[in-house]
Amino acid sequence: MSLETNKAFAAVLTAGISFMVAGLVGGIVVHPQRLEKPAIATGEVVEAAAPAAAPALEPIAPLLASASVEDGRALAGRVCAACHSFNEGGRNAVGPNLYGVVGGPHAHREDFNYSAGMKGLHDKTWDYEALNAFLNKPAAAVPGTRMAFAGLNQTKQRADVIAYLRSLSANPVPLP
Repeated sequence: MSLETNKAFAAVLTAGISFMVAGLVGGIVVHPQRLEKPAIATGEVVEAAAPAAAPALEPIAPLLASASVEDGRALAGRVCAACHSFNEGGRNAVGPNLYGVVGGPHAHREDFNYSAGMKGLHDKTWDYEALNAFLNKPAAAVPGTRMAFAGLNQTKQRADVIAYLRSLSANPVPLP
């Protein structure tokens, strides 16, 4: 055997012996004992506390009048364009083309394979508040969605993106 092989073998052997000695010393210092009965035995059934309600989402309608389409376009270009296209008749990508989404039904494109959660909401309209909730937390707004985006926390950013999405139509939906 070479000298390097001997050194490696000695290192492994030394580490093993060190761990064994540490375990023995730990067993001598600490004397674990099994409890005869459970430490907590109340005999009563305790109901789980109800989860805290999520804070109400601030309505988006009052902010839409002052929302910036240009800021929304820039933000959508940075955050959404990796998965979506925005032009009329544009292609679907990882996500559907978003032209005409505002005022249209959920799962608005016939040529895109939506998740079951989104298909189940097809009879609902993408109104301003539905878009606000979805852009805030997609997975909470549409359980089972395939959209992996975590959401936009800032209400102004959501208003700007919704204003931009509203502009993507030959006949934009009137503001509330």
